[in-house]
Amino acid sequence: MGTDTVREQTADEAAERRREQRGWYVYDWACSVYSTSVLTVFLGPYLTSVAKAAADADGFVHPLGIPLRAGSFFAYCVSASVILSIFVMPLAGAAADRTGRKKPLLAVAAYVGAAATAGMFFLNGDRYLLGGLLLIVANASLAVSMVLYNSYLPQIAPPEERDAVSSRGWAFGYASGSLVLVANLVLYTAHDTFGVSEATAVRICLASAGIWWGAFTLVPLKRLRDRRTTSSSGTSSHGWRQLAATVRDMRRQPLTLAFLLAYLVYNDGIQTVISQASVYGSEELGLDQSTLIVAVLLVQLLAVAGALGMGRLARTYGAKRTILGSLIAWTVTLGAGYFLPAGAPVWFFVLAAGIGVVLGGSQALSRSLFSHLVPPGKEAEYFSAYEMSDRGMSWLGPLLFGLTYQLTGSYRDAIISLVAFFVLGFVLLARVPVRQAVRDAGNPVPDRI
Repeated sequence: MGTDTVREQTADEAAERRREQRGWYVYDWACSVYSTSVLTVFLGPYLTSVAKAAADADGFVHPLGIPLRAGSFFAYCVSASVILSIFVMPLAGAAADRTGRKKPLLAVAAYVGAAATAGMFFLNGDRYLLGGLLLIVANASLAVSMVLYNSYLPQIAPPEERDAVSSRGWAFGYASGSLVLVANLVLYTAHDTFGVSEATAVRICLASAGIWWGAFTLVPLKRLRDRRTTSSSGTSSHGWRQLAATVRDMRRQPLTLAFLLAYLVYNDGIQTVISQASVYGSEELGLDQSTLIVAVLLVQLLAVAGALGMGRLARTYGAKRTILGSLIAWTVTLGAGYFLPAGAPVWFFVLAAGIGVVLGGSQALSRSLFSHLVPPGKEAEYFSAYEMSDRGMSWLGPLLFGLTYQLTGSYRDAIISLVAFFVLGFVLLARVPVRQAVRDAGNPVPDRI
């Protein structure tokens, strides 16, 4: 084979890889609107208000006969959705690895989640149980889809590109969230002009996130390629057996497991801050919905720059050091959040700015760092375990948040309790020798990691 032919093949492969990467970015563009508009901004305060409308004279609702403070219902639903994810994600990861057909599974998870989100349009009156059910289904579906989405990263990006590709994916997601939040802000603040009530405007914002999610998912489904595996005859019926095998395999990769443990802890704190910040702002600080939208929009805009900027820092200082720095910033930010005065949106915006700067980068770099710790050929099953750490194990934070409020009646006590996740996560991550972990996984070690 001539040199020119080899060059042409190499150029063609690079072009195809770029095309897949661009398609991969678009799934972040599609699903991040759910995380932003639904989970972070609108659903927490709105579902809390619906639950309060259904509460008894003491402020309690009674799903399945269990007395819960109406103000804790949203946090408990988030926790329940994550527990459901634990049962479903191993099946998806095992099926993807055994069949090599990730795209059909990604399509099912994405469109079930999008449909549940669109169904939130019907959440009104005192239908808090409907809201809780749709939240649980949508959150679990998102978690399953992210197992499959993340598992493409090692296949579409060589080691030297992964920090940048992962960071661009997060940046696409935050850019999408920002764009839709602007439209949400216009609709919500001018709902009278559009001839709809405030509650109807919120329900339109919720439902539109599901429509957006479903529409843009078509792009990655068109561009991403399935890679057939040598064990393509299996089925997903052995999902839990596969998970057990993955855990046993990880015991032979103790440093990869150590990283997952650290990530499980600090990411639990991150996910809880994301999901509960709007409840804290509305219920404890007395801020209106428009202020919360602007604050989260600020988070989105700064998170784009933060994801890209921390990606550049990782090229200079390594992903591990950059993540450790972000955990210090998270701790300081939460500590400041405890002392925020009520009814002072300016200080809430300052807090949002601090979160935005570190949010995208800490998540993007964690994903790319983990991709170096995955043994070749085991991407989907390892990313299933990663996603269980990302979303499937992120039930402790919301549960702690809900229980703290249940016991104390104070959202300030609830928010400060999350500091423990970042401090412990920092200590655990600092102890992981990542270069040795990459070598042990059988992967080439980048110059900076």
